[in-house]
Amino acid sequence: MLRRIHSLPALIATLLLVVAAISGAFLSANPAIERLGTSVPANGQISVAALAERVARHYPGAEQIQRSPSGTIIVYFSQDGGTGAERVDPLSGQGIGPYAPSPFTRWVKNLHRSFLADTPGRAVAGVSALIMLVLCLSGMALLVKRVGGWRQLMRPLRGNFSQRWHAELGRVAIFGLLLSALTGLYMSAATFGLVSDGAQTEPDFPGVATTGPVAPIGTLPALQAIDLNDLRELVYPSPGASEDFYSLRTAQGDGYVDQASGALLSWRAHDGVHKTYELIYQLHTGEGRWWLGLLLGLSALSVPLMAGTGVVMWWQRYRAMPRIADNSGAQSADTVILVGSESNSTWGFAKALHDALREAGQRVHTAPMNRLATQYRQAKHLFILTSTYADGDAPGSANQFLARLDRFSDSHRPRFAVLGFGDRQFPKFCQFAIDTQDALLARGWQQSLDLDTIDRQSTQEFARWGEAVGQLFGRKLNLAYTHKHPPTQALELISRSDYGTQVQAPTSILRFGSITPQNRVARFLRRIGFNGLPRFEAGDLVAIVPPGSPVPRFYSLASGSKDGFLEICVRKQPGGLCSGMLHGLQRGQRIDAFIQPNPNFRPASGKSSVILIGAGAGIGPLAGFIRNNTDKYPMYLYWGGRDPASDFLYEPELGGYLADRRLTELHAVFSRVKQGAYVQDRVLDNASQIRQLIEEGAQILVCGSRAMAASIMHALDGILSPIDLDVRTLKRQGRYREDVFGYA
Repeated sequence: MLRRIHSLPALIATLLLVVAAISGAFLSANPAIERLGTSVPANGQISVAALAERVARHYPGAEQIQRSPSGTIIVYFSQDGGTGAERVDPLSGQGIGPYAPSPFTRWVKNLHRSFLADTPGRAVAGVSALIMLVLCLSGMALLVKRVGGWRQLMRPLRGNFSQRWHAELGRVAIFGLLLSALTGLYMSAATFGLVSDGAQTEPDFPGVATTGPVAPIGTLPALQAIDLNDLRELVYPSPGASEDFYSLRTAQGDGYVDQASGALLSWRAHDGVHKTYELIYQLHTGEGRWWLGLLLGLSALSVPLMAGTGVVMWWQRYRAMPRIADNSGAQSADTVILVGSESNSTWGFAKALHDALREAGQRVHTAPMNRLATQYRQAKHLFILTSTYADGDAPGSANQFLARLDRFSDSHRPRFAVLGFGDRQFPKFCQFAIDTQDALLARGWQQSLDLDTIDRQSTQEFARWGEAVGQLFGRKLNLAYTHKHPPTQALELISRSDYGTQVQAPTSILRFGSITPQNRVARFLRRIGFNGLPRFEAGDLVAIVPPGSPVPRFYSLASGSKDGFLEICVRKQPGGLCSGMLHGLQRGQRIDAFIQPNPNFRPASGKSSVILIGAGAGIGPLAGFIRNNTDKYPMYLYWGGRDPASDFLYEPELGGYLADRRLTELHAVFSRVKQGAYVQDRVLDNASQIRQLIEEGAQILVCGSRAMAASIMHALDGILSPIDLDVRTLKRQGRYREDVFGYA
């Protein structure tokens, strides 16, 4: 529901918001530009009387002096039967250039205020401000839910390019956009009389002027008492009319000044409503606060970029929604599939299950979880495939499911199985899938399969789950589904280091480079640092597409693109298609690959200590983090292998990192030596040091097999219990990050 509140108004009003934002950004630069060409004296340095006296020397026909909110002094005068207007230097009273407002600026201002449509356009502008306010509030709520709470608001963001940039821009620009929306909405309401605009009636015109000769303007006490920076406008009396008065407008109020005595007459001070409106006007336009205008302009420039990324995200969700062919009716189906998805990515897996069950002879009905019927007359099986949104919440297509579940008929309940989709980086991995299963069991439903989960949309895990589903129907199901992946880039192997053959754990460190032509241009580009590699950092993932398979395999990167090479550490798996191919590569041979960012698995910025824990090939990204620790923040590595004589991965490099202090301490442990142990044993051996580091704010990064990661979590929970901490809390704080895989 919250996503709909955010996306629907945005899609409807995109063009209006972009026009308002671009025109607003243009206008926001004017106060700063005007301020650059203006000399603003300090408070108390020049009075209005002193300025008027200086102006009189150069403009004897002066009729009016204005001071703009940015401090520009403008004098309007008569000369040789004509009129003119010039900007003047307040320190000398001399002209510094003609004053002529730009017709283009006036046009842009009209476009911004009313979309060039006068009163109806002003109403549309007010509605646009209201929509912007809704987008700001709903966008902030979505972002807070996405990162898991206000305290996590500045944590790195996940997602594809459009998702990350949309959220990043919103996070940076939210307060400027919120201020513009609130002040714009107030000003629009004031335009239509819904709130007061603070306008006051003119002060009463004085009755009779003081008799006597007209005093020089520089000697008038009322003008001497007013600081120039408080001036808004001074209008001179009509020439030769001794009964007329000076008309004065200031930041504090308006009044008249007697020509002869210089007394302030008929003064009317501004009330609170007027001052409030002036403040809101300044906050919206930046006039008088040029620095704020620039900040608001920069915030406004994010709107067209967010509009573009927002449309791309909507289109991606729309394209990701598969068209379910031969979808049986809910009451005639043998099997029902219900889908919970936020971005429609889960639907591809649901369609694969739908098609496989149809091939098995089932009549299948597939629908969103929010369309749970009150009964399914023929169904014997119910499969629920659901993702989890933000911090354990229901995704968009499932947020009404639990409420609808209470209305389901008790007369016939199919047996159910729940499959959760999520990312183990998040503390509440597949939480909504767990909640769904618990709700069904609490209402007396019977399971056909235990809850299973899919990490990062793994096609291998999905196929494995399909084997269990196939057993329910007495036949093999081929659940093959692969996301469309980005275009691949060819990379060639430039070096390799092999380990572990003697301990039956063949592991290789492979370095790849880009394939660039051997010509002068390519050599020049390499000399200036362009290595032809895509952008990536240690801890990101490289997806390698093995020959004969459309399914990419993901490996954690042990290098960043600035290192000039792409490095991975790969253990050969028995029967592994991709790992076998990689281990068979020779220098100069090529692979096809693309990069998948993994920003949640890397050390957070700051000077806090970093504890790195891994085993086997999981040392790859950890070594990359150490290599890039050029600021030499404290880093502690705990790593487990089998035999130091065979598979001490990165041993020479780690020695160098210890020598130059990029690595503070190395704790290596081996399982196939006398008195061997595992990495979790070494962690327990150093419990007091680890506990102290965590108390001081240290962060932990773990990379390796799922079994190893589970052992590490258990060990750390025991270490942290004396200080009332646990791994779950560290995850919630963003201080415990994992990159784990299913096999050792």
